[in-house]
Amino acid sequence: MELISKVTDTDIGEQTKIMNEPSKRIAVRTILLNGKGEMALLHKAKKNEYKLIGGGVDEGESLNQALKREVLEEAGCEIEVIAELGYIEEERTRDNFTQVSYVYVAEVAKDTQQLHLTEEEEEEGAKLCWCNTEEALKKIKESYNKLIPSQYSDLYNTKFIIKRDEKILSYYILNRK
Repeated sequence: MELISKVTDTDIGEQTKIMNEPSKRIAVRTILLNGKGEMALLHKAKKNEYKLIGGGVDEGESLNQALKREVLEEAGCEIEVIAELGYIEEERTRDNFTQVSYVYVAEVAKDTQQLHLTEEEEEEGAKLCWCNTEEALKKIKESYNKLIPSQYSDLYNTKFIIKRDEKILSYYILNRK
């Protein structure tokens, strides 16, 4: 897979610090498309956050298994992966943390209409929304300056999520066939 981009503290207006043996996380993200040409976003209303569908890979899980699980949880959909888009790296130096997210393009194979959100996601007002890709990018970009911290996530980490997803979606729009 090809590197889409790297997100660092400077992307969110923060000072970069030296990291010492940072904790690492592997994750998966998806550009999830339905039959109407729309893509899925998870909107966390109480944080004013729009994000791509995806999350961390659990121990013993393959990237493909994690992707299918995350999409079923956050979008209620069974999927067919149609392309590997690439990967994106995050260096959150304040938290001594790095994350590599592998990004896929997928289509809905079956919509169960049942989300399986975490308690945290429910408390943050998470809802699934569908829109065209340009509108999705606009929602993600516009949410950046309107973010509200939650008891689960401060603005530092949420800004990383927004910048990461903005870079992923911009790359997808630029490179889609």
